[in-house]
Amino acid sequence: MKALFDTVSYNCSKIVTNAYSTSFSLATKMLSNSIRDDIYNIYGFVRFADEIVDSFNDYDKETLFNKFEDDLNDALKNRISLNPILNAFQHTYYKYNLTKDMVDAFMQSMRLDLNKNDYNTVEEYKNYIYGSADVVGLMCLKVFVKGDSRKFEELKASAMSLGSAFQKVNFLRDLKADTEGLNRSYFPNINLDELDETSKEQIIEDIEYDFERGLHGIKKLPIEAKFGVFMAYRYYKQLLKKLQKTPALHIKNTRIRVSNPKKIELLMRSYVKYQLNLM
Repeated sequence: MKALFDTVSYNCSKIVTNAYSTSFSLATKMLSNSIRDDIYNIYGFVRFADEIVDSFNDYDKETLFNKFEDDLNDALKNRISLNPILNAFQHTYYKYNLTKDMVDAFMQSMRLDLNKNDYNTVEEYKNYIYGSADVVGLMCLKVFVKGDSRKFEELKASAMSLGSAFQKVNFLRDLKADTEGLNRSYFPNINLDELDETSKEQIIEDIEYDFERGLHGIKKLPIEAKFGVFMAYRYYKQLLKKLQKTPALHIKNTRIRVSNPKKIELLMRSYVKYQLNLM
């Protein structure tokens, strides 16, 4: 039965989410049951594409990525795939009328990671973030508003800002892995080999601006999504707070984390703020 295969596919996306990101899976658990599976489906898709370009160093990444993209296009064309992650994603794609330009922009940014090492201009940087993060926020927003085009347009800019903030925090947190392990440098006009406090503060100020715009949109989200997204926002704000307190030289030599006990504390404090409308 196709329904059983679909259920297996959705479960695979959930497993991927839980295995790869404890923070994102915790936030997703705070979403309404009515939309949770679809967020798992989106995460599973973007995570697999990202893993190809970041992790499979002992294999021909470009061949794997091309195969994944071909399978993705076939899944969207035929509305089924024997790859359970893509089968789950195509279901959400059609259920909420996601657009091919979102998917293409994401895949284009992922493809850049195969060979591109530096983003030397602000335009290159913004284009990469749009594809790697902003459109992921837009895909999730489509789910959060359950396809309501008016609400989507109202919250579109805020969703993109939040996606940008999350991605930029990841860039700063993963500075060591990106520069040493993957030989990548995302921040333009900043010498990451000599990252100083002034440059770090410039990056953080930019992220804070994105967070401010993102929070404005979170407050207007439907009840089914609001707390889960607020939880993700609080987690990334905590990461940024730790990064701000960490000396620039130390950021280059370690990976800043939020401990699991701290995540639970954040969950409880976020719930109180949410219940008291103190967002």
